[in-house]
Amino acid sequence: QVQLVESGGGLVQAGGSLKLSCAASASIPRFSTMGWHREAPGKQRELVASCTFDGSTRYAESVNGRFTIGRANAKNTVYLQMNSLKPEDTAVYYCRLYASGWGDYWGQGTQVTVSS
Repeated sequence: QVQLVESGGGLVQAGGSLKLSCAASASIPRFSTMGWHREAPGKQRELVASCTFDGSTRYAESVNGRFTIGRANAKNTVYLQMNSLKPEDTAVYYCRLYASGWGDYWGQGTQVTVSS
């Protein structure tokens, strides 16, 4: 069983920045993907960004150019740098670690609130 511990959420004004971190409690397989999803009130959970072990990234169109995902594989950690935040970015952000045939794990979520 792998546990994911998120940190870095909070309240920020529109235009500000936050950095989320997610640390896994065990070594991450080389064939894994780590990512961030978010869930706003009344909306479905959606992918924000993901990163494979070798650094290939994918972003939601709504955050492309504003958010940057990165991994520190030696630390079993994934980060999400969020810049130029907008009120519509307000949501609970969840870290995810998954690999086909190995497992699919989620963090407990961290609240990000962007005030206008």
